[in-house]
Amino acid sequence: MKNILFLLAAFWLISCSPKSDMEQNKELIISETTEVPILTIAEFDTKAGDFVNKEVKVRGIVDHVCKHGGKKLLLVNDDGDIHVTTDDDRFSDELIGEEILVSGIVEEFRVDEEYCMQMEEDNIKNHSEGQTDDELFKKKKHSIQAYRDSMSAAGVDHLSYYSLVYVSMELEDEQE
Repeated sequence: MKNILFLLAAFWLISCSPKSDMEQNKELIISETTEVPILTIAEFDTKAGDFVNKEVKVRGIVDHVCKHGGKKLLLVNDDGDIHVTTDDDRFSDELIGEEILVSGIVEEFRVDEEYCMQMEEDNIKNHSEGQTDDELFKKKKHSIQAYRDSMSAAGVDHLSYYSLVYVSMELEDEQE
């Protein structure tokens, strides 16, 4: 009986112990060798929904770096564009015109009826408080209706807009 209790206690200790170094190294190797998919700019809008909150790479030319803090850049090619944002770093103006490979986490921004209603309320409130003039009020009202028309025409309950949250980048001549 003592032998059975001893074996059960030993089994319990082994099963409750932390993972072995070999198991931890195996998990680390698997996570390090996982390939980050490379999407073209042309396929980004159609495939980005499959990668929300996951890392991808996209190659393009830096067309614009936001002048208000340098926290956004526009990556382009002949097939389209992608917005890349960062919270931590500042993109350098020297990147404009450079071809880069950007790694980033795909982020989705959804426009739905609830969002449109909130935009309408904010627009009416801002206009009634004198924060916007008649022209801006009408432009925002038109934009909100354009969202609704787009959803209706597509037969969907929301529109998705995708961007990348910056992780890293490589200049084209640094690759290979």
